[in-house]
Amino acid sequence: MRAIKIYDTTLRDGSQSEDVSFTVEDKIRIAHKLDALGVHYIEGGWPGSNPKDMDFFEKVKHITLKNAKVAAFGCTRYPEKTVEADANIQHLLKAETEVITIFGKSWDLHVHQALSTNQDENLRMVSESLSYLKKHGQEVLFDAEHFFDGYKSNPEYALKVVKEAESAGADWIVLCDTNGGSMPWEISKIFQDVKNSMNVKLGIHCHNDSELAVANSLQAVQSGAEQVQGTVNGYGERCGNANLVSIIPNLKLKMGMDCVTDAQMKSLKGVSSFVDELANKGHWNHQPYVGHSAFAHKGGIHVSAIQKNRLTYEHIDPESVGNRQRILISDLSGKSNILFKAKEFGIDVNGGDPKIRKILDNLKSLENLGYQYEGAEGSFELLMHDALGDKETFFDFVGFRVIVEKRQEDEEPISEATVKIRVNGVLEVTAAEGTGPVDALNKAIQKALVKFYPELEEVNLFDYKVRILDEKKGTRSKIRVLIESGDHHAKWGTVGVSENIIEASWQALIDSIEYKLNTFSKNKTTS
Repeated sequence: MRAIKIYDTTLRDGSQSEDVSFTVEDKIRIAHKLDALGVHYIEGGWPGSNPKDMDFFEKVKHITLKNAKVAAFGCTRYPEKTVEADANIQHLLKAETEVITIFGKSWDLHVHQALSTNQDENLRMVSESLSYLKKHGQEVLFDAEHFFDGYKSNPEYALKVVKEAESAGADWIVLCDTNGGSMPWEISKIFQDVKNSMNVKLGIHCHNDSELAVANSLQAVQSGAEQVQGTVNGYGERCGNANLVSIIPNLKLKMGMDCVTDAQMKSLKGVSSFVDELANKGHWNHQPYVGHSAFAHKGGIHVSAIQKNRLTYEHIDPESVGNRQRILISDLSGKSNILFKAKEFGIDVNGGDPKIRKILDNLKSLENLGYQYEGAEGSFELLMHDALGDKETFFDFVGFRVIVEKRQEDEEPISEATVKIRVNGVLEVTAAEGTGPVDALNKAIQKALVKFYPELEEVNLFDYKVRILDEKKGTRSKIRVLIESGDHHAKWGTVGVSENIIEASWQALIDSIEYKLNTFSKNKTTS
């Protein structure tokens, strides 16, 4: 089994993404996660370029990593300077990392127009920078920036640059598709040309401007690359870098390469979500391998097939990357979906029970009205229990009123809700204020019921989404509200639909409370 080294540059290249910014503490926490994943190299940043990266390199000296080496990143010396007088080179040494990665120009266009120097001086910059750093004992990598564009423009000079790096003692030479415009067959041919003319270990660094960064990286591995560089979730400048979250399972599961262990790969989904969380970005549901929808099945034919053999519609075992299989409920559902969800919810029902058809018909009718149960499985479980006749009733709705009042132009509006609920024949009338009408309504419901059901104290509202269903009707449009609630043990989604946003919110809130009470009651009965 061929071994491939994984080089992560989320903390440097990834943080250059337009909408990503990590604090120093974020970077330390991510480094720990990457180390646990089994990444071999973690590029921490560019020392000397900003105070944040300098602080990171100072703090990372005092943490212990089991698998990864930390790399400092920088460039070759500047034209017409000595390495001793070059501040960038000196900052790289002061970072005191095990590994130093420097990039240099391998495209003659950049040599002349970006560096404003000549080709011979650029070769000296590469040679002198690498030789100087190697004298200080670190493992040194050379990123041949724009190599594939450079090779296509002037193959003789591009090869001269990487051969100069090899002669200067570089431990690795990484060929970079910096503009992200190369095709897989170009990557393959050029990489093989270089591989055949050099003895140093080679790596690949691709950007995603043509949506080919993952494919190009894998093609390079096929052509002899022993190291792959990329970022978690494909973060990076412009369209991003090669996505390691896809590359790692592709290498291990599809290509049989040794990159991380089976146990480490099971943390892949968790690492992906963790980095998104610290970047303050929503997780991409449809991301291959780790997305919430990556192994979600909606069509009845699909569900029927995977119940017989998951290989019919799943290319890997979801658990191998820390994900799970999900069965969705929608108007495309068949009886198989209903039976699968019943089993998932612990509901004992026979496949021949006519109530299954009733549930399916009711589901399709409700979705035609605008209800959606893909993100509201709490509401769907209640619907099932109701159809099967075993849903418990804990209270009866009598009415509610919501008032929003703005007393002065420069003051925030005041929202107040009053609810009337009957519990065991007792009419409970309560009022509460909130930061908005839905918050006030939620607080009033909780206030009315918690004295009867103390377990509701631990229920919190985590997310609230509003969707306009028929935009052409303007303010008369039907509204769908999706709510995510949870306690110390679980989270659940509920849904409401109405032309009135408060009424839709009320429906979703009531379903959330009923789901909690029904679940609590059943757990108490079985324990």
